[in-house]
Amino acid sequence: MAEPKGLITIEDPDDPRLRDYTGLTDVELRRKREPAEGLFIAEGEKVIRRAKQAGYEMRSMLLSAKWVDVMRDVIDEVPAPVYAVAPDLAEQVTGYHVHRGALASMQRKPLPTAEDLLTTARRVVIMESVNDHTNIGAIFRSAAALGMDAVLLSPDCADPLYRRSVKVSMGAVFSVPYARLETWPKSLMSVREAGFSLLALTPAERAKSLDEVAPHRMDRVALMLGAEGDGLTTKALMAADEWVRIPMAHGVDSLNVGAAAAVAFYAVATGRPEL
Repeated sequence: MAEPKGLITIEDPDDPRLRDYTGLTDVELRRKREPAEGLFIAEGEKVIRRAKQAGYEMRSMLLSAKWVDVMRDVIDEVPAPVYAVAPDLAEQVTGYHVHRGALASMQRKPLPTAEDLLTTARRVVIMESVNDHTNIGAIFRSAAALGMDAVLLSPDCADPLYRRSVKVSMGAVFSVPYARLETWPKSLMSVREAGFSLLALTPAERAKSLDEVAPHRMDRVALMLGAEGDGLTTKALMAADEWVRIPMAHGVDSLNVGAAAAVAFYAVATGRPEL
């Protein structure tokens, strides 16, 4: 089978055309570079395809030889350059062994405003200070699977389009719209003014059981989640309309925030069967 047109073989790890992919394991570097340069990295065939289907423009693609045929249809459809490299060169450039053999540099889209999302949403996730990229990805994946309409991030939350978050979410970050709140916790007032009940998820004893609160019967719900370990801050808790918790057994006092989010999303989903 003939090589796709536009395929460029690169053998020099310092080739400037590979700049988008350099130092992918350097979190601080990428955290600064990617938003500033308007790009993010999609890793793996499924994630690349989902980013493309979601309308993100491809800047370039980096493939090991065995992935060229697998991605041939994508290569033929997009005008972006495609760089073919040996696995060891990919590791030199990126800083890690690229198990999935396919990376793509994608162009970011302008983020909507929180006000835009709140106009049509009924089920919203609000994250405060969630900075673990794995947790961000897991929360987005559960939000997509369980019918949450939008995600709002406090100003200090991690980037949902960071490579690790995108990978863990399996591309779900592309299907759930999100926005950043400009001020915290003051912006929570605008969520309430849009008609949402603010529910703070916390293991605190004074919190009511999700079953007791029955958020699936509420018209509009915004579920607030805090960072792993610390949970929601006092200011965020004070801004909530209600504190809610997941009933626990066997003396367990809390769940990982990603697992807790999935349980809570099911509890707030509309149209679920009554227990």
